[in-house]
Amino acid sequence: MMSDAAEERARLERLVAEMRGTLGEEHLATLSAMLDLADRLWAEGRLIAARKIETQVVAGRRRALGEEHFDTLKAIGKLAVTMAAQGDLIGARELQERVVEGMRRLDGDNGRDTLRAINNLAGTLSAQGDLDAALELLESVVAVTCREFGEPDPDSLAALGNLAAVLWQQGDRDEAYALQQHVVELRCRASGDRDPAACAAVEVLEMMERDPGY
Repeated sequence: MMSDAAEERARLERLVAEMRGTLGEEHLATLSAMLDLADRLWAEGRLIAARKIETQVVAGRRRALGEEHFDTLKAIGKLAVTMAAQGDLIGARELQERVVEGMRRLDGDNGRDTLRAINNLAGTLSAQGDLDAALELLESVVAVTCREFGEPDPDSLAALGNLAAVLWQQGDRDEAYALQQHVVELRCRASGDRDPAACAAVEVLEMMERDPGY
């Protein structure tokens, strides 16, 4: 018997095949379905397959919509996250900086998608060891998301968690731990302690507690 995840992947694969046959490889609806399939593959840890599809979607949307279209930038952002997860930090950073610039033009400095793009860029900077630059970006994102959307908002919580991680890496252990505790409390209050994001936040807090340097 197939798992739920495998069944969903098979459904998406069939959908993509059908849309390619009826609409064509470059149709915008086909490209969107391909991106959904890439997301499913990503969730299963199949990053090589996800990246291949994301690369195809970026190329297709560039041809159909242009580099500066919102949907193209979203696809480039997804590809960059995959590249970063694979360790291609230089390539990911280059793409993410381009996405941030494009989103600022389309969505404004304080737009939700701009802030998400900045948050992703900060994660790559942190992975590269550029902690000061990552901290500066995350502090700006946290200030805006908490003010505009509230602390319990998922984007605020994502930025707060990333900020806690960078503070921990910089050696500000007490501040980082307190902030991570706050993230756990907010996530559990908003979605319950069995929510996947809440469970992940708890795991980070427990790792902090087990760290011999704390």
